[in-house]
Amino acid sequence: MTRNLLKAERVSYIDQRLDELYPKPPVPLDHADPFTLLIAVLLSAQCTDQRVNQVTPALFALADNPFDMAQRSTESIREIIRPCGLSPQKSKAIRRLSEILIAEHAGEVPQDFTSLERLPGVGHKTASVVMAQSFGVPSFPVDTHIHRLAQRWGLTRGRNVVETERDLKKVFLRERWNDLHLQIIFYGREFCTARGCNGLVCEICTTCFPARKHPKKIHKP
Repeated sequence: MTRNLLKAERVSYIDQRLDELYPKPPVPLDHADPFTLLIAVLLSAQCTDQRVNQVTPALFALADNPFDMAQRSTESIREIIRPCGLSPQKSKAIRRLSEILIAEHAGEVPQDFTSLERLPGVGHKTASVVMAQSFGVPSFPVDTHIHRLAQRWGLTRGRNVVETERDLKKVFLRERWNDLHLQIIFYGREFCTARGCNGLVCEICTTCFPARKHPKKIHKP
């Protein structure tokens, strides 16, 4: 009888397979420095990375640093970022955080979670992406996509992204966190989509759980 892999076996296989498929995963959001990455990640809330990358060239032509962004009107920012959704809140956050960066951080993006998460529009996930990809600090940003895959792969029983992040950090080596969060995102988009795989279709799901007979029920955050 075919058996499902034990958790330690799943972790080892997933880690190795993702690194084979995506050995040097790029950051999917176009950016030039910590500030432009911060803004791009903020815009990506409830919006696709592809749409953000279509919008940010015009936004960064308007202002690509906090000193210039703080001088722009909220309305001018909002008009550009409208396609990303939630533009009233996001435009206010972008202008206000630019002012705070100037007033409290000499115009630089801070390199600690506490300061980042105090900025308007910046939650733990956004801060984690910036810390991981701009400053190389081991982090494991978890969004709804990673939350879904981690459940399908039996890596967490977390009912929200906070619990899932905690569980993933426990099972994977710290030096792998920054790449893994990107590798999981790329794999999910390509093979284990919300509608394309229900825990019974993709390579990782079927390898980890060959004896699974029914779609995996997901706890949505």
